Amino acid sequence: MKQTLAHAWGGAPATGRLRTAPEDFRVDEVLGFEPDGRGEHAWLLIRKRGANSEDVARALARFAGVARRSVSYSGMKDRHAVTTQWFSVQLPGTADPDWSRLDAECWRVERASRHARKLRTGTHRGNHFTLRVRDVDGDREAVDATLRRVRDAGFPNYFGPQRFGRGGENLRKARALLGDGGPRRRVRGIYLSAARSWLFNRVLDRRLREATWTEALIGDALMLAGTRSVFECRGDETDLAGRIDALDLHVTGPLWGRGRQPLGAGIARQEAAWLADDGDLCAGLEAAGLAAGRRALRAVTTNIDWGWAGDTLELSFTLEAGVFATSLLREIVDCGDETG
Repeated sequence: MKQTLAHAWGGAPATGRLRTAPEDFRVDEVLGFEPDGRGEHAWLLIRKRGANSEDVARALARFAGVARRSVSYSGMKDRHAVTTQWFSVQLPGTADPDWSRLDAECWRVERASRHARKLRTGTHRGNHFTLRVRDVDGDREAVDATLRRVRDAGFPNYFGPQRFGRGGENLRKARALLGDGGPRRRVRGIYLSAARSWLFNRVLDRRLREATWTEALIGDALMLAGTRSVFECRGDETDLAGRIDALDLHVTGPLWGRGRQPLGAGIARQEAAWLADDGDLCAGLEAAGLAAGRRALRAVTTNIDWGWAGDTLELSFTLEAGVFATSLLREIVDCGDETG
């Protein structure tokens, strides 16, 4: 069930190994603001190694003596990595427990503060990555050149293979639950996300193969950089090509669901035609009641830097929340299943 997806810059010019140790894949959540120090929610900055976000959330609930639903976090973080991320624990009328007494082998609380509101999915602004790709074999000058292209022109905003679960298990479950006219029982969000991500990747793949992923076509839904603001391209706008080249505008693809979008009829028909053989997923997502949305086809990285230590490529960069580091990396180095 693995997707064979087009590349933007001709394919990765080298191979390498990613995540030979958790320290080779470091992710630091960029919250974008500070907790205000007051309120009924304890916000905790946690560093973890070899643990997933859900395991930490359950442990925090047990330690604080609250229900699991009282603990939240903004985004999932990789298990096979060293990561920092924020969690919130709702403690109305209750003092903080002594967080330093938490005895966790794989994680620890680095900071604690109070805030008036709970941490919700997608609250954080982005993530900063520090990666090491070991045993790089290939044309080093071509790797550097591709990195410069990614820095200057962006990269395809694919959902990474981790969205689909081990061996595509999340997508298989999504097909079973959403097929035959829609869900017959409540569908977990992870399976809905896998289905939407699969459909989006297919549309992005087609736009890449047709060399239109950064070309505004009449009827396209265009997104303003750094926002979720989307408008329909009617062809009479000023300097669209220049604004796209300047990374100020992005062409978008579908996050499938119900409802109208700022999209021309021709583009809507084209996307539906490309996804015709996944009609069960499209119909199932609509029946599940998800609202249609759009996602930029192109992602942009800020403050990217890289260097070489022997045959190890060292990278650091920041991405907006929801953008996958593996989707950037697959343009540069083929690490097998790690980068799709």
